[in-house]
Amino acid sequence: MNNLKRGSYTLLVVLIGSFMTLWVYTRYFDHPRYIPVQQEQSMKYAKLPTPNSGELPDLTYAAASTVHGVVHITVTQKGQYSSNNIFDWFFGDSTTQPQQMPIRQGIGSGVILTSDGLIVTNNHVIEDADEISVVLNDKREFKAKLVGTDPSTDIALIKISSSDLPVIKFGNSDDLKLGEWVLAVGNPFNLTSTVTAGIVSAKGRDIGINPDQMRIESFIQTDAAVNPGNSGGALVNIRGELVGINTAIASQTGSYSGYSFAIPSNIVQKVVGDIKEYGDVQRAMLNVEIGEVDAAVAQKYNLDKIEGVYVKTAQKGGAADLAGMKDNDVIISIDGMPVNSTAELQEQISKHRPKDKVTVMVKRDHKMEPFNVTLRNMNGNMEIVKGSSPDDIFGAKFAAISNREKDELGIRSGVKVTGIGEGKFKEAGIKEGFVITQVNKYPISEVNELTHIIKNSRGGILVEGMYPNGEEAYYVLGINSK
Repeated sequence: MNNLKRGSYTLLVVLIGSFMTLWVYTRYFDHPRYIPVQQEQSMKYAKLPTPNSGELPDLTYAAASTVHGVVHITVTQKGQYSSNNIFDWFFGDSTTQPQQMPIRQGIGSGVILTSDGLIVTNNHVIEDADEISVVLNDKREFKAKLVGTDPSTDIALIKISSSDLPVIKFGNSDDLKLGEWVLAVGNPFNLTSTVTAGIVSAKGRDIGINPDQMRIESFIQTDAAVNPGNSGGALVNIRGELVGINTAIASQTGSYSGYSFAIPSNIVQKVVGDIKEYGDVQRAMLNVEIGEVDAAVAQKYNLDKIEGVYVKTAQKGGAADLAGMKDNDVIISIDGMPVNSTAELQEQISKHRPKDKVTVMVKRDHKMEPFNVTLRNMNGNMEIVKGSSPDDIFGAKFAAISNREKDELGIRSGVKVTGIGEGKFKEAGIKEGFVITQVNKYPISEVNELTHIIKNSRGGILVEGMYPNGEEAYYVLGINSK
């Protein structure tokens, strides 16, 4: 009974203490406020704040106005194969006829330049092709013929027979600014009429992808997605103008990894114009040996600023030397366009032809001085060299050798005989397919070099080279013989 009383007393004390505590807390302390929150039941996409009007460009016009001017290119290379009957390999059945079978197929893109069917693409897209097929955006298909190539810039010009085709007009690639929006239009992975967008990430990039000895690389770098099949396609600005030809990607997987590169349209336009007008590209030269200006060069030659391109040697009698330029000069700009790398300098000079005049701003002894330079060709003169024909090079036709053929033959340069007509080459016994590596002991890299040496030789010509099977040969041509 006493335990019951004590328990009841304890419970009463606890209850009284609890009520006292609650009364004190509610009387003298703040308590939190609860605000009801209503949540929408519908799902929405995550969305960034809307930018101010005009900050993002409208790319729809550029896409719609250019997608029909880009074509899909398919190339096929064929070869001679015998019968698949295994006994023919051992017993040489003479009744078996060789068959033409496709041994390589490739894809790429191209840009229509004229309404009657001139199309520009990459040289590496059509290189070694026996057949070139072009599919338009409206699905019409044509066989194309090769008009001309320039391995040094990786540009090729092809032609289809049609009319009233949609074209993409050239823009000025020099006007491109870093951060400017551009579109890549092409046919990646056989997906026709694909448009991707990005910005100009850099200009004047030399990535060393072109193995040609006379290579000119001054790429526009963008982050517009480019994949296999995009090569030869268009890079356009927001006005739908052609500012580049998409050519390469930087990737460890073979697919797009964030970096793509395009040939500037100003180079493309000049190369295409040369091929159309002369049948060969006219190389303009300053005739200087140049190098990058970096901290070490600036310190060695006491330069007050790291800028421009350093002139190691101004060749005697060359374009720069005749204009008054000297060794150790620093080239700051060409016709007002700043040049801070050898690639940028080559880009500006490559837009010109021999005999063109350019203003070269030079820093010498910490002072700026302009020089008016008349450009020359690789042979040291100002002649325009026209492409070969059966009448002007001893009855033979020629073409630049492909990179694949260089690798197979183990040579660094050469010019291939693509046709033999009546004339001195045929009389000497030279056959079609012969690769000329030297003439009169001068290495040959381009058709115009061959043309120049032959036209200026007297008394006789020693032609050296090899055939596709690796057989080396040399021929002596008498100039005065018929």
